Amino acid sequence: MPFIDADAALRVRHIGPEDLVAALRAGVADFRAHPSQLFFLMLIYPLVGLFLARLAFNHDVLPLLYPLVAGFAFLGPIAAVGLYEVSRRREAGLPHGLRYALEVRHAPTFGAIAMIGFVLMVIFLVWLVAAMGVYRWTYGAYVPHTLASFLSDVTSTRHGLKLVIAGNAVGLLFGLLAMAVSVVSLPLLVDRPVTLACALRTSFRAVAVNFWTMLLWGMIVAAALAAGSLPFFIGLAVVLPILGHATWHLYRRLVP
Repeated sequence: MPFIDADAALRVRHIGPEDLVAALRAGVADFRAHPSQLFFLMLIYPLVGLFLARLAFNHDVLPLLYPLVAGFAFLGPIAAVGLYEVSRRREAGLPHGLRYALEVRHAPTFGAIAMIGFVLMVIFLVWLVAAMGVYRWTYGAYVPHTLASFLSDVTSTRHGLKLVIAGNAVGLLFGLLAMAVSVVSLPLLVDRPVTLACALRTSFRAVAVNFWTMLLWGMIVAAALAAGSLPFFIGLAVVLPILGHATWHLYRRLVP
């Protein structure tokens, strides 16, 4: 099957907040048709367990708790690739059980999908370094001894306010970059035989053309992830797949 010209960017539509609501509703419908929370529990809890084990021996990682939670927004699109395939098949009237989620590995674009996954991983790791840099800038060598004392300090001191403002500003930049890289490119690569360059160009163009709407989408994703992280990250097992399915439907509204 021929690939679409690498120098091309597919046409994108202008969308509004109503399209975000419609995408979320469709995402919930796909999740209800094929609940996948057990898979995401198996994905999330080993990562959480490693962090908690590290925390038990060294409190230096406490300042990274929030950046790690935010990092689910960067790595979530890779975990959701199989869900894009499920939503695609359900939309097309094809067999669409969760067992078809792994069919994406046979796609001719799988190499490009893996490359975007690598890019998102790099963004995530650089984000952790940047977040730790912001913490050192605001708190210096201070190491909190408990989570409660750390949270109290962040919410009630001038240094804490400075950390929250600077950290979220830097996180917003990383989040916009990760969204521009992945929000359209990954579902597009699942859907059509396009090149990596075409997928990335289309994804960046979709965000640029709909900047304020996509910024709102990023805020919705961040709020949903924050809510899903409480208590003990259990809600992420529902939030992540719903956002995954919703991203597919958002892509369908962005790219005709």
